[in-house]
Amino acid sequence: MTEPGKQPPVPRPGVSPELRLIEVAIWRELLRAPAHREHAWRHMVMASLDAGRVDARTLVLRECDDVARELVFYTDARSPKLDQLRTTPGAMLVAWSTDLGWQLRLHCHFEVATRGLGVASRWARIRCTPAAQDFLFPLPSGTAIPQPAEADVTPAPPPLEHHHFAVLTARVDEIDWLELGAPRHRRARFDASGASWIAP
Repeated sequence: MTEPGKQPPVPRPGVSPELRLIEVAIWRELLRAPAHREHAWRHMVMASLDAGRVDARTLVLRECDDVARELVFYTDARSPKLDQLRTTPGAMLVAWSTDLGWQLRLHCHFEVATRGLGVASRWARIRCTPAAQDFLFPLPSGTAIPQPAEADVTPAPPPLEHHHFAVLTARVDEIDWLELGAPRHRRARFDASGASWIAP
């Protein structure tokens, strides 16, 4: 997150003022999304590769650092997407806002963390909240759950210390921005080489 009094980064020199304003507006909205449950960009679809096939799911945006151009998500450490991202770190995030009329396609490089200070400090913040239950469930995501008649008791969650909490950090390498509206649609690309208008 941008430090108080510090301006967020702007596109490289030579970029038109209009594109510069659009990129600043994109990051301003991304900064707002984690703290506002109603913000459409708080929930993003991530598409990754699974043995040559595309696998997609919705993630909740937890943090945004506009200076480092990074987005942070929480997930279950047993999720198949962790192995997918370890094998192929490049993945895409897609977000749509009806209020803005904007679609974002973010080409990202993901880093997976299941231990370390960054994981421990974030777990400490949520361990006593209802959200912690997502990372304490005894069965991995996608595992078949026995019907009540087949199971004597429901598996008890493990102690708080035995969580399955992991952190995904996405470095945004390219932004594909699309605005749907009258009198015409507009689209632009922002990457390390600068910013440019492209056909919608």
